[in-house]
Amino acid sequence: MALFIIGLGLSDEKDITVKGLEAIKKAEKLYLDIYTSQLTNAAIKGLEGFYGKKIIPAGRDLVENKAEQTILKDAKQGNAAFLVVGDPMSATTHNDLRIRAEQLKIP
Repeated sequence: MALFIIGLGLSDEKDITVKGLEAIKKAEKLYLDIYTSQLTNAAIKGLEGFYGKKIIPAGRDLVENKAEQTILKDAKQGNAAFLVVGDPMSATTHNDLRIRAEQLKIP
C-alpha cells in the first residue's frame, strides 16, 4: 500500500520522470489533479494511452473533501497515484493530502 504523488512536467505525457513512470506502473488507481493546472499539449486520453491505465479526474472537492473515500482508501488497499502537472507539492491541497496519508499510516 502506498500513495505516490507524482509531478508530470508541464507539456505532455512524455515529460514525466523515469521514477514517476515506474510509480505509475506500480499503481492500481491513478487520479489526476484537474484543478491546479493543465498540461499544455496533452489531454487525459493521451495520458491514458501512454501510461496504459485509466485515469480518474480529481477536482478540488474530491481532493479536499472526499479523499478518504477515494484516493486514500485506494492507497490503503493497494497503490494509488495522484498525478499533478508541474511541481506536485506546490499546492497546499497536495501537501494536505500527503499529511492525511501519513496520519493514516500510508507511505
